[in-house]
Amino acid sequence: MMVRRSVDPLVVGRLIGDVVDMFMPTVDMAVYYGPKAITNGSDVKPSMVADRPRVHIGGDSTQLYTLVMTDPDAPSPSEPCMRELIHWIVTDIPGNTHDITRGKEAVPYMGPKPTVGIHRYILVLFQQKKPLGELQPPVTSRSNFCTRAFAHHLELDSPVATVYFNAHKEPATTRRRN
Repeated sequence: MMVRRSVDPLVVGRLIGDVVDMFMPTVDMAVYYGPKAITNGSDVKPSMVADRPRVHIGGDSTQLYTLVMTDPDAPSPSEPCMRELIHWIVTDIPGNTHDITRGKEAVPYMGPKPTVGIHRYILVLFQQKKPLGELQPPVTSRSNFCTRAFAHHLELDSPVATVYFNAHKEPATTRRRN
């Protein structure tokens, strides 16, 4: 009898290594853009993810969490010299919530706008050891962010959940004029 082993989509998508180290998910997290539930490796149109998503977080309601969303492929997957481009940070999110706005937005949401190639966008959830309160914006520029260094600076442990999707530049709509 042959045993099938499932391969973690984060490993296949190279997000383990590029953004986070190997970890064991311990909290449920669901991400929705409009009615679409995002699953690891989903292909989405940037226009569909222009507005911030709804994020449902499981876990213990007495715990607080930090959510980080980055693009490790900026400005292009073949030359990611701006790796990682930060798209969103929310801290002090209570566990077991369907309303991420109950947390504190440290970096406002910026929708994906890939210019070249297929970009990966990862949402990483960390459990906090204590309330973080009002954070000074952790970045002066959205480029060259490092999720690992950010987590280390705030004394966050390994991620507890992640979701990632892929997006590429949408063709411009062309109109014919008579």
